[in-house]
Formats: sequence, C-alpha cells, structure tokens
Amino acid sequence: MTVTLAEEIALLSLDDESGEAKERQAAAWAVAGGILLELAFAGRVSVSGGRIAVTDGDPTGEPLLDERLALITAWAAKRQRAPKVTEWLTKDQAKAPAATVARLCERGLVVEEKHRVLGLFPVRRYPEADGSAERELRERLRAVVLDGAAPDERTAGLVALVHGAKLHRLAFPGEPRKEIAARMAELAEGQWATDGVREAIRDMQAAVTTATVVTLFAATS
Repeated sequence: MTVTLAEEIALLSLDDESGEAKERQAAAWAVAGGILLELAFAGRVSVSGGRIAVTDGDPTGEPLLDERLALITAWAAKRQRAPKVTEWLTKDQAKAPAATVARLCERGLVVEEKHRVLGLFPVRRYPEADGSAERELRERLRAVVLDGAAPDERTAGLVALVHGAKLHRLAFPGEPRKEIAARMAELAEGQWATDGVREAIRDMQAAVTTATVVTLFAATS
C-alpha cells in the first residue's frame, strides 16, 4: 500500500482514538500541498518559480491524485499564464482534506463515525482502524529527523510540508519544538533530491508557510 503525502499528513493530524482533526487549518494547507507535490513527483505537474504547470495529463492510477489533476488541468486552462502555487492551495485547501480522509476510509486505515453535538449539529470523526501505515510513517520520520538517517525524496518533501505548516507537534509530540524545527529546516533544504524536485519541494514549503501564517494571523485578529 502506497500512502500519499496528503494521506500521511492527514494521519498525523487525526487523533487515533477520537478521530478528531488537530490543528485543522494548518493541516488543511499541508494536505493540499501534499497532493500537489505528489503530482510533481509523479511528473504530472511542474512547480517552479512559485507557479504550477500541468506537464502530463495522463492518470496516475491513484484516485485522490487523478481527481485533483483533472481539477488543476481544467482550472489552469482558463488562466492566461501559469497560476501561482498559493492560488491553487487557496482554492483547494477547504476541499482537499475531506477527499483525502475519504481515501483513508477506502483504504481501511480510518473509519468514519457520525455524531451530533448537543444532539443537534452533525459532526464526523475518523478514528484509527489500522495503525500500520501511521506507525511506519512515524518510524520513518523519527529515523530522519531524530536519528540522522538520510531521507528519500518523498520523506524530504513530507518533512518540508510539515515544517512549512508548523505541524511539528503533530509529527513529534513531546519533543522540543525548537530542536525539531531546526532539524526539519535542515532536511528540507538539503541535497536529498534532484534539482527539479528540490525546487518543487522548496516552492511548496514556501507556499504552505505563507498560507499558514496568513490564515493563523486572520484567525487571531
């Protein structure tokens, strides 16, 4: 089972027992960024200079990615020039998390539970059903961030997104944030990927960081 970057971020944000999403706003930007970065890794889009271009419209075979690829293709075709990464993330961050969690349900990694708050307001929670993917994910993150192992391209991309969205506590609960953040910044900027992939990772991290800061500022104003 190959779990996408977006699904990995969603797994980090969902409480295993209650199924409630933690740090919902910041995680939403990172999930949307994860889908886009995964499409870049798959050679379907290029991310360069802070802008997106569709380079290959063929399906990847992963439903979550292919749905977003079709949406990006149709959206970008209406633009006079390649759109900015931040424009797409702004458009998609409200919808990408639901699509991503639905895919986790299809995989059997989480299960949907419906509740009513005060007996009136319907809410959905997604507690863990199969913890194997999240355990592997956390072990991989600990290996590269805490133990000094060299990351592959996808893990470096995941670290950059988590760092950009300031989701350090979700990935490493109980660890000193300052030290974790410094190591994640080092990994995100390292020579772990080819030039094109490294530029995509850098642009995605910058876009997610900008979007997250703006969102958090608006929420506290």
